Amino acid sequence: MKQYKQLTSGQRYQIYGLKQAGLNQTRIAQKMGVDKSTISREFRRNKGQRGWRPKQAQSLRDERRQACINGKQFSSECWAEVERLIREDLSPEQAANRLELEGELQISHEAIYRHVTADKRDGGDLHQHLRSQKPRRKRYASGQERRGMIKNRVSIDERPEIVDQKTRMGDWEGDTVIGKNHKGGLVTLAERKSRYVLAGHLRSKHAEGVTTVTTSLLSPHKDQCHTINIR
Repeated sequence: MKQYKQLTSGQRYQIYGLKQAGLNQTRIAQKMGVDKSTISREFRRNKGQRGWRPKQAQSLRDERRQACINGKQFSSECWAEVERLIREDLSPEQAANRLELEGELQISHEAIYRHVTADKRDGGDLHQHLRSQKPRRKRYASGQERRGMIKNRVSIDERPEIVDQKTRMGDWEGDTVIGKNHKGGLVTLAERKSRYVLAGHLRSKHAEGVTTVTTSLLSPHKDQCHTINIR
């Protein structure tokens, strides 16, 4: 299973060499052993006026990461990325974990909650995307359409209150990211108390594929797995 990792300075120079040799993004990703989205995101986010160059790309990444630690001196670009994830209905915990996993931004979920609260006070609508602001999910009667749902799933409305208290290890938040043209993607799992993150490559967007990847990721941690919430 291919893991999603942060790019190092050395890897950026390796990417540059492969790019100069005429390889496209797909071939570069294969050579580097990373997902194609890692390469496309690198070219998109860390390019300057003269295009993407490894030294400048590393500097841009370092500057952005330093500015975004714990929300201090958080730039408008950083907040725009956070807000984009919240508007995709990710929880602040999931947004923080994804940003950290991608190696671009480092921010606590508490800082994101504070930002959402300030946005609400100023008349914004970010708070409407939080789970607590959403209507309860429709429960299906026997025989009604349930296609695409994970087998034997339990509604989030029925999970124990202790999960939200974050006082024990073993309650996991899952997130799926579908790749371009709906081809493949990423599954991330974050342990709610420790914020320990697991990630794996998703070959199919269907529930069966998500279940397979999730099972594989959690297999070494089966003794510390009480609940899983996957979006």
